[in-house]
Amino acid sequence: MPPKNTRPGASSPDSGHHRRKSSTNRHSLHVPATPSQLRESHVPASRTPSPEATMKSGYYDGAEGSNSSPKTSPRTSPQNDSDPIFDNDGIHLRLDQASVHSNDDAAPAETIDGILEVDLESTLRSRLLSHKHWDQASGCGSEHCNHGTFSPRPGTVRSYGSIGSDVSHEGFGGRYPGGLGTAPGEHADVTHALLGDTVADGVLGGGRGKKMSTTRYLAKRHGIKSEKRMYLAYYIPIFNWIRQYKWAYLRGDLVAALTMASFYIPMALSYASNLGHLPAINGLYSFVVNPLIYAILGTCPLMVVGPEAAGSLLTGEVVRGNIKKGTTEDGDGTRNAEIAGIVTCMAGGMIFAAGLFRLGFLDSVLSRPFLRGFISAIGVVIFVDQLIPEMGLARLASEAGEVSHGSCVDKIVFIFGHIKQANGLTCAVSFGAFGIIMALRETKKRLQPRYPSVAYVPDRFIVVVLSAIFAWRFRWDLHGVGVLGEVKASGKLFAVHFPFETSHLKYASDAFNTAMIIALLGFFESSVAAKSLGSGDPKKEGITDVTLSANRELIALGTANITGGLFMALPAFGGYGRSKVNASTGGTTPMSSIFLSLITLLCIFFLLPYMYYLPVSKGVLSAMISVVAYSLVEEAPGDIRFFWRIRGWSELILMFVIFATTIFWDLKKGIAVGIGLSILRLIRHSTRPRIQILGRVPGTTDKFANAELEPDRLEFIEGCLIVKIPEPLTFANTGELKNRLKRLEYHGTGAAHPALPRVRKEEHNKNIIFDVHGVTSLDGAGAQVLSEIVESYRARDVRVFFCRVPGEQTEVWRLFEASGIVEACGGRRHFVTSVEQALGMTELESLTEVYRDAVLPEGSGR
Repeated sequence: MPPKNTRPGASSPDSGHHRRKSSTNRHSLHVPATPSQLRESHVPASRTPSPEATMKSGYYDGAEGSNSSPKTSPRTSPQNDSDPIFDNDGIHLRLDQASVHSNDDAAPAETIDGILEVDLESTLRSRLLSHKHWDQASGCGSEHCNHGTFSPRPGTVRSYGSIGSDVSHEGFGGRYPGGLGTAPGEHADVTHALLGDTVADGVLGGGRGKKMSTTRYLAKRHGIKSEKRMYLAYYIPIFNWIRQYKWAYLRGDLVAALTMASFYIPMALSYASNLGHLPAINGLYSFVVNPLIYAILGTCPLMVVGPEAAGSLLTGEVVRGNIKKGTTEDGDGTRNAEIAGIVTCMAGGMIFAAGLFRLGFLDSVLSRPFLRGFISAIGVVIFVDQLIPEMGLARLASEAGEVSHGSCVDKIVFIFGHIKQANGLTCAVSFGAFGIIMALRETKKRLQPRYPSVAYVPDRFIVVVLSAIFAWRFRWDLHGVGVLGEVKASGKLFAVHFPFETSHLKYASDAFNTAMIIALLGFFESSVAAKSLGSGDPKKEGITDVTLSANRELIALGTANITGGLFMALPAFGGYGRSKVNASTGGTTPMSSIFLSLITLLCIFFLLPYMYYLPVSKGVLSAMISVVAYSLVEEAPGDIRFFWRIRGWSELILMFVIFATTIFWDLKKGIAVGIGLSILRLIRHSTRPRIQILGRVPGTTDKFANAELEPDRLEFIEGCLIVKIPEPLTFANTGELKNRLKRLEYHGTGAAHPALPRVRKEEHNKNIIFDVHGVTSLDGAGAQVLSEIVESYRARDVRVFFCRVPGEQTEVWRLFEASGIVEACGGRRHFVTSVEQALGMTELESLTEVYRDAVLPEGSGR
């Protein structure tokens, strides 16, 4: 019978026939009557040749041309090193060559081209896949592998597909090979491991040899002369972008700063007086200190830092709480400002500490539904709060006592109960200003795509100026409309008050919880703005080489708020809307934030007397805050429609619960419930194993898919349970791993209820194959659970195989060996490179058992 596959340069048909006949005679006693013809195990060559060399040498017989005689074929030699060994212990491959983790030292020096055949002849593709370093080209197995098409590729000696003959790392970067410690991924120098490259190199001077860091190694290799300047420009970005600044950027930055000042200086006054219950000037301090410090330390060039409605409202909650307890009075501006300074300083301290401990990942804890529900609730709360001064009912509300500090529902009830006592002129001014601002806002939104310059029109500033002129001309202050009056500081301008004096400790306990909430919300909003804006528009000229960093953002925001707290300013964080105004009106660099600080400083020193007639408490600025409140709510319908369309019921429930709790209870309870539910959802998600049972695609030998998704299209392998673990294993998600595996063993699926009796036959679980390509990390607790699972299988005489395990230089493989998993499975031969090869090993193990049962009784009888 001729061979199934005939290729140019392959052995002659006679040679192939002689080889197959010899192999058949040898194994005929122990081969199954109806072999599956679907599994094969290959012994790879020690060095993979090029395709041309493979074709010339004859892949099957190792002889060139078609005239090779069977005598020269290494396959027919009974002493061939690649043939399996038959002895009293069973059938073995020489030197464990089928394992992906075979020892290089144990491998023979000559090229091995042996194949253990069941029935199919091997192909070039399967031979490459069986190679010990089959996945080296994609970086898989190294600690830097991203398991993707474009993963980092290590330098290799000339091999299949390579061009150069020497190892070359020029221009590729890479880790310093001399700095690796004994453990996988460990640094050889303790100083670098503990303190990091910045301190060890930039401050202490670093070292040489094994004490050299990868950063210094790459810097020296690529001609970077001043490492200290490199670290300085990274951690204090102004030293980076100031060198790139051009006079061409000046006009855009200045126009953007003037536009933002016209919008947000009146807003800051209103935030302080209406929401924070502070002197109005303390709102301006937030636009002097915080943008300036962020321009020095921040990593997002276009982001502008300033007070926000939510943070100002939460600060006002603390002030009103102390007023309610009697520790301060509503008219005591100095004391109220000090309380606000404590809140701001504590929020900044928390943010700063989070940056030092590299907790920048926390912005992922608060989900989008949580934020949308809470921010929408804040918008409603602010809108209802502003209705009281807009209708001229502020004095009645303060006399009622509980209404000012009650829930949103209490205030709605109060408004409807006293609607007849509202001041008509105040209502006309307030609602008229609200309608004009909303109309101008919508007009600008519609015109801006066609006329981009309309974004420069300071509509809110115009409304504020006109209202001040009307208030002065018609003396609205004499007709019951409240005006801002004289704006002055409580004491000297920019007086520094240390917030943690002994006399202030009684306010700290009340401020702590609120400061934490402000810090979380502020950082999340800043993170969203920074990620959305990035490093600027790549199509526009501007600052380059500024890398966004969540941890450095925490440091910058923390430093800004700690400094602002010393001046009793409101908490200030990055705002997406304000930053978009900056970008759309010409801002290209952090210099626009510096200009904004300078303009606000000029307003404090020279323009405050002209703000006397601004109708604040019962007028235009309350209406401006209502517009902000509306903007907080207007995005909620879009999110609700989205989650409704995708049937995200859990997200909708979370959003509704947080919204209702905040409206019917208060802000603190709403945020507490929201954070609690978000943490519970996160824990539930992280502790749930996502193992999959795999089935084979019919008509193939090497394609497997999730049998849960397409149970009718896939086929199961007799005697084998193939389980894929697509995620890292940690203490969190291994707790339920045993139960999930048991359900797969009993039912062949994880979708059946555990009450169902066993329906999957036990003989189909004699071989357990774990595909662990997704296990990119493993901790001690996860290794312990996995070791117990393997030992329980072995105690039941179930064979366990692992395929696609990360390489020996990784922490995952170290834990596999240290925990005894490798030994419990039966050695390195049970760790292979693919599911297909694992199936071949299961058949080999079955042949071994048949051979042992047949040979050992005869040997004992002799």
